[in-house]
Amino acid sequence: MNKREAKRAIEKLRAELNRHNYLYYVAAEPQIPDREYDGLYQKLENLEQEHPDLVEPNSPTQRVGGEPLTGFNSVTHSMPMMSLSNTYSKDELVEFDRRIRKLLSDISFTYVVEPKIDGVAVCLRYEHGVLVVGSTRGDGRIGDDITANLRTIRSIPLRLQSDGPPAVLEVRGEAFMTKESFVELNLSRQEAGQEPFANPRNATAGSLKLLDPRLVAQRPLDVVFYGILECEGSVFASQSEVLASLRNMGLRVIPEFWNCGDIESVLATLDELEAIRRDFPFETDGGVIKVDERVLHSELGATAKSPRWSVAYKFEAERVETTVLDITVQVGRTGVLTPVAELDPVPVAGSVVKRATLHNSNEIERKDIRIGDHALIEKAGDVIPAVVEVLKDRRTGKEKKFEMPDKCPICAGPITQREGEVALRCENLQCPAQIKRWIRHFAARGAMDIEGLGDALVDQLVDKDLIKNPADLYDLHKDQIAELDRLADKSAENLIGSIASSRDRDLWRVVFALGIQHVGATSARTLEEHFDSMDSLKKANIETLESIPDIGPVVAKSIREFFAQERIEKLVDHLNEAGLAMKKVNADSPRGPLTDKLFVLTGTLGTLTRDQASEEIRRLGGRMSSSVSKRTSYVVAGENAGSKLSKAEKLGVAILREEEFLKLLRP
Repeated sequence: MNKREAKRAIEKLRAELNRHNYLYYVAAEPQIPDREYDGLYQKLENLEQEHPDLVEPNSPTQRVGGEPLTGFNSVTHSMPMMSLSNTYSKDELVEFDRRIRKLLSDISFTYVVEPKIDGVAVCLRYEHGVLVVGSTRGDGRIGDDITANLRTIRSIPLRLQSDGPPAVLEVRGEAFMTKESFVELNLSRQEAGQEPFANPRNATAGSLKLLDPRLVAQRPLDVVFYGILECEGSVFASQSEVLASLRNMGLRVIPEFWNCGDIESVLATLDELEAIRRDFPFETDGGVIKVDERVLHSELGATAKSPRWSVAYKFEAERVETTVLDITVQVGRTGVLTPVAELDPVPVAGSVVKRATLHNSNEIERKDIRIGDHALIEKAGDVIPAVVEVLKDRRTGKEKKFEMPDKCPICAGPITQREGEVALRCENLQCPAQIKRWIRHFAARGAMDIEGLGDALVDQLVDKDLIKNPADLYDLHKDQIAELDRLADKSAENLIGSIASSRDRDLWRVVFALGIQHVGATSARTLEEHFDSMDSLKKANIETLESIPDIGPVVAKSIREFFAQERIEKLVDHLNEAGLAMKKVNADSPRGPLTDKLFVLTGTLGTLTRDQASEEIRRLGGRMSSSVSKRTSYVVAGENAGSKLSKAEKLGVAILREEEFLKLLRP
């Protein structure tokens, strides 16, 4: 390639990378996967190395990141928040180690390996122990002031837990959403007729750039910290010491990290990390390798973009090819119509995938998905099956374009598109599909937890007109259920018993089970803290609801409109007559035998699901945590327990096997 051709290629690559930088960092709407971006970046870097006279200061290779978001004040970081070089190759990690050893000559050093959280980089500045500024990374030197938004994240201390905090402390961390919270958020958005987020990182970035902190407070954001940019009066010998100091000051740090003596140990640790990556509550897309000794960081220095003492190793996203056999349409409990790809079953990331949501007609059109297409599938956030792209070169001409129906596919009722919504919606409140999904939500684990009420049984109960809303469940008799297909007397008896037991669920569970738009389990718990009964919640006006922390105007309006419906008023009366808990349990009730005990679960239990075990612990007064520390009272270890078990053994935390755990629950 001559110089003229190289210049044209460089300019084209710069334009493309600048566009993707904008989509990723500013618009929070990435259009290509990380590996594709890294490939484009590598091409540009290689060309610039071949033609150094063509390198310009505004090239993507000469800057740290994208432009700051608009709409916020700017914040200058005390030190640049640099991004890391990425690699997918272990051979390149060996080469990384070789370069460091060459630069350091005979100086000995070790490594730290940390899980790479796929979130959004943030910076917090504390002065004399008090949080004064929180910001995004922005372009690495100047970020956006999102202090008001970050203050809504409860895991961020507003004041450091230290008697003698440093005069200035500036820390770097990663904001994220847990995989479970991300699924719940997307479900609520789809039911509200809104565009779902593509992945947890996208959801986090979109939340942090909202201008109304009350809306941010409704998003399930969290954050962990892993670096110190400035700490007046303190010097840290190692990255391990940094993490310990952050934890001691009350800042949440990454739940696991590994000390490694050499690169061989690093490579083995990365294999271990990849094996347990799905155990973490957040999405992990790789590992970060750092020289542990901080005194060597300045000696190793940095390039214009990245530090030389650290590198990110990224795991391959598991993508599998399959065929789109059909595209069907689901009707949700709020009437939203959602197209779904029916797939030739294929294993992806640990489970067999048969279906993938296509969200809405805009998504189908953007990706040009057709019935009969060969497509690549992956799990967004390691959770939700998604069609990543269509293999258009595999088309035969027999593929069929899909069009959304012009009436409800279940009840044939009219379809509307509300102002400001992407989704189409069935407006028939008596649509069997809406009733079925409402009842499934009501009976689900985490809500009323009615064991034995599966999808097939709900279908039969609604189709045979035995129930028309969740309250009708409490009027069912054993004989009615026993007459249904594939149900023996014993199964019918067990179901009636499970329905009866659900009458004793806490008030917040009843609130959550009602299916109020935008009210998840966390919001329901918050409402229970402020209202002593369903009646007082029903009567609350919008001003009262908006005054509650984490309940903003959107949620308040949704609650008010929900209880204003005549059918809901009748439903709540019916539930009250059925004997459900419509009042909050007295806070002065006796403390449980596990009060003040902190539990961590790891592995698979044979007799209880993780949700059931957590609920039992909370019922007896205990508390749950996702990470092991010296404060942990017990680690409950099931089959295939992960690294949390090893950490408990190191810290001397009591370990309970399943039999011992059950004895503790039911002595």
